[in-house]
Amino acid sequence: MRTHYCGDINETLIDQTVTFSGWVHRRRDHGGVIFLDVRDREGMVQVVFDPDTPEAFATADSVRSEYVVQITGRVRGRPAGTTNANMKTGMIEVLGKEIGILNKAATPPFPLDGYTDVGEDVRLKYRFMDLRRPEMQEKLRFRSKVTSHVRRYLEANGFWDFETPILTRATPEGARDYLVPSRTHEGSFFALPQSPQLFKQLLMVSGFDRYYQIAKCFRDEDLRADRQPEFTQIDIEASFINEDDIMGIAQGMIKEIFQQELNVDLGDFPRMPYAEAMNRYGSDKPDMRIPMEIIDVAEFLQDIDFKVFSGPAKDPKCRVAALKVPGGAELSRKQIDEYTHFVSIYGAKGLAWIKVNELEKGVEGLQSPIIKFIGDDNTMKIMEKLGAKNGDIVFFGADKTKIVCDALGALRCKVAADLNMYTSEWAALWVVDFPMFEENDDGSITSLHHPFTAPIGSPETMAKDPLNALSRAYDMVLNGTELGGGSIRIHDQDMQQEVFRALGISEEEQREKFGFLLDALKFGAPPHGGLAFGLDRLIMLMTGAQSIREVIAFPKTQSAACVMTQAPGEVSNTQLRELHIKLREKAKPAAAE
Repeated sequence: MRTHYCGDINETLIDQTVTFSGWVHRRRDHGGVIFLDVRDREGMVQVVFDPDTPEAFATADSVRSEYVVQITGRVRGRPAGTTNANMKTGMIEVLGKEIGILNKAATPPFPLDGYTDVGEDVRLKYRFMDLRRPEMQEKLRFRSKVTSHVRRYLEANGFWDFETPILTRATPEGARDYLVPSRTHEGSFFALPQSPQLFKQLLMVSGFDRYYQIAKCFRDEDLRADRQPEFTQIDIEASFINEDDIMGIAQGMIKEIFQQELNVDLGDFPRMPYAEAMNRYGSDKPDMRIPMEIIDVAEFLQDIDFKVFSGPAKDPKCRVAALKVPGGAELSRKQIDEYTHFVSIYGAKGLAWIKVNELEKGVEGLQSPIIKFIGDDNTMKIMEKLGAKNGDIVFFGADKTKIVCDALGALRCKVAADLNMYTSEWAALWVVDFPMFEENDDGSITSLHHPFTAPIGSPETMAKDPLNALSRAYDMVLNGTELGGGSIRIHDQDMQQEVFRALGISEEEQREKFGFLLDALKFGAPPHGGLAFGLDRLIMLMTGAQSIREVIAFPKTQSAACVMTQAPGEVSNTQLRELHIKLREKAKPAAAE
């Protein structure tokens, strides 16, 4: 039905006859001459119909936006003064000789000829129309190019592509599972995989040495801009390697993709221990484009009467820290109040501040409601430690360590975005030496990554002091976003059982949930490790999109629903009976008095 795509028609085809098909992007009637801009996935071409071809002219006159057409015509150069250097086809046009309407179209629910400020709910309801927009097509085309690049790179490095099961067993990986009831096993459920973790480890036990998969994963968790209930991972695993080996392979892949697809050299990837990242930046995925650090100031505040500061300053589980914002003294009280509300999202009870107006005047040159509580001498010592200068503002956090890190770490990123404080376009690093476990409020412990991550040291050392044990885990971070995370895995059965015991998993539960893994580890499992990249996040960053929903063909909403297909939906009682499921009756609303 075509000899060329619309976007591939160019000056080399002048005076040739071409046939192409696509959608009418725009129709214009200029004094008896009809212009159609016709669009397909490769771009757009301008077609001219004049009255010399009455039948084609009449048909062109009848078409409307988004009609599907087939056109045959002769390529010619555009008249002088009408060329468009911003279009691939901007030097030519097609003189239409024949046009057929392949399908008519109703009026689109929103304009497709450029950016329109239409609500996301409408865009997602009519996603098949939204995806016709050139900017959306370009994002998904770019995604396809990156996945092809990933496959070529990994296969050139000896990785084989294997598929792992989608219907599997629930495993503890930090989020809720999507459960699938079994019709043939009454009362039993499959789980959709949060990752292919255990299966890729079993492939290493099986001797395949290097595995990769562009895998669908599922997590039933609260959503945000960079999360979806179903998402895509670039999943890799290799045997007989250490941290440097797998990190080198992963780093090489990302650097090559950025270089070839964006002409960006990401440079060196420095390594930073987790403890340093949390202490200096309040985050395990610090944005290194931002020239601000969080500084501890508890030493100056332990002996004051103001318990908001002195209490946390004396508590080893708490932190008192400051964030100096260069040039931030220009912030209005309204903006400071907005930042105070912002940090409350992370559990902070308030946001103390000091504006530095004229530091040479001592405390007289400072503006703040808290100086009278912390004292003149302490205030000036804090300013000295922070290296404060005129025009700065200093924000303070005093609470449990996690709350202070989360609040000031997030504030650091928000202020930098608001004040455009970035010092570079891209900044990558590895965060390493993660804690093996973290403590819950009830005193129990959970894995910081997952329970199959190898600790540094022996099983005995880890068991004696699990909360101070470090893991052989590593995360790749780019511009404050975790691109990928991985670890060297446990390949020894004794070590795996010791980790399970540290997590409070009984011997019976170990056998019930992980018996197949423990059996595999005792039959000669090789040392192995791997990493998984979030493909959606990677494409979001590379295209400058604000949400991963912009780079997924058919994403879910913030409430994990598909407004286009109305999923999830109800099923019939017959289906429920076959699955041995009975739904609870919905609570009836209380009657009005």
